Amino acid sequence: MFENLAEKLEGVFKRLKGRGRLDEENVKEALKEIRMALLEADVNFKVVKDFIEDVRSRAVGQDVLDSITPGQQIVKIVHDRLVELLGGTSSQLKFGHRFPAPIMLVGLQGCGKTTTSVKLARVLAKSGKRVGLVSADVYRPAAMEQLRVMGEKIGAPVIRADSSQSPVKICVGAVEEAKRRGYEVLILDTAGRLHIDTEMMEELKQIKSAVNPSEILFVADAMTGQDAVNVAAKFNELLGIDGVIMTKMDGDARGGAALSLKAVIGKPLKYVGVGEKIDALEVFHPERMASRILGMGDILSLVEKAQTVVDEKKARELEQRIRKNEFTLEDFKEQLLQIKKMGSLQDILGMIPGFSKIKSLKQAAPDERELFKIVAIIDSMTKKERNNYLIIDGRRRKRIALGSGTSVQDVNQLLKNYAEIKKMMKRFTSKGGMKALRRGNFRF
Repeated sequence: MFENLAEKLEGVFKRLKGRGRLDEENVKEALKEIRMALLEADVNFKVVKDFIEDVRSRAVGQDVLDSITPGQQIVKIVHDRLVELLGGTSSQLKFGHRFPAPIMLVGLQGCGKTTTSVKLARVLAKSGKRVGLVSADVYRPAAMEQLRVMGEKIGAPVIRADSSQSPVKICVGAVEEAKRRGYEVLILDTAGRLHIDTEMMEELKQIKSAVNPSEILFVADAMTGQDAVNVAAKFNELLGIDGVIMTKMDGDARGGAALSLKAVIGKPLKYVGVGEKIDALEVFHPERMASRILGMGDILSLVEKAQTVVDEKKARELEQRIRKNEFTLEDFKEQLLQIKKMGSLQDILGMIPGFSKIKSLKQAAPDERELFKIVAIIDSMTKKERNNYLIIDGRRRKRIALGSGTSVQDVNQLLKNYAEIKKMMKRFTSKGGMKALRRGNFRF
């Protein structure tokens, strides 16, 4: 997400930082480029206009132009303004003091409400909440069955509903049943339409009136761009929403809808869907996202993702092996598989500060499909070879290639990459290594 915008802004700031001094004309040129980059990213025109004017008023002050690093100052101004545009701070769900707290998901048909309901249930369950689900979609064939099947996959209880009843009765009955079962949260998966119509909105208003939800979350499809913002604005006008969950953010390299949302409708973006897997729903953090857009990385999110899949004891043992220069091919394979559990490789690499500035690394970023090939190659080695790659001569390479269904060139490339990564990891653990990485000037 935001890939194209990030690349364009990176170019603008690189030119700004390259100048010893800046004048109003330089700032004007840079803002013109930033304006075009935002418009090309499908950000709302009025939002862009206000954004540029605000940055201009802050950037042309003497404190900025006369500073020792004016380029860096402008980057900070743009960063701070982006954070404000994205909502300022991450917005938490409100549960109130009711048990259960009903959370109502609304949106058009096809935006991903049912999948998002289950993903949200998983997120809340992992935070310690007792969560139940119910489908109030009596129109879409197999909608209730879809929710039941997906709920079973994550172990979330789905309250069975009678499709012959009205959606309002289903929701009221589900709240009562959730109360009897002791659930803290009940997620209501409502029906959508292909477009906003009176019948759908009236039904949603009746559900809202009957169950008085703690939160009404609009589910928006990021791939529809500004249409998602316009529909969210209409739902907010007619129904009143508390926030937005934006799905398919991993498929939208522009990201204009996310940047426009808070400014246009005044409601926060609370979660983003970043993939099809059931764990691909993340809390939206404006400051972290602004940092990623500007190529500053997102170490906090990277650490949080790692904590969900990495065993702390094993991590400490691995660190000791790296420090002693004992990082083996078996360790390499295990780490690749752990990283894969964290999500998209490109997404993870984008969280590393300075990564976007190192073109050679971006081009060398592994294709997700290559992981299977790497694992096959390492699995075809003997234990002795995995522990000491230097003994892998030409004869052994041929045998490994044959055993893994790959070529000798593939084996050679893996060993070359492993040797480079081994050096890099050794430098990470050296004195000052992490500080240099955070500054974005770590020498690979």
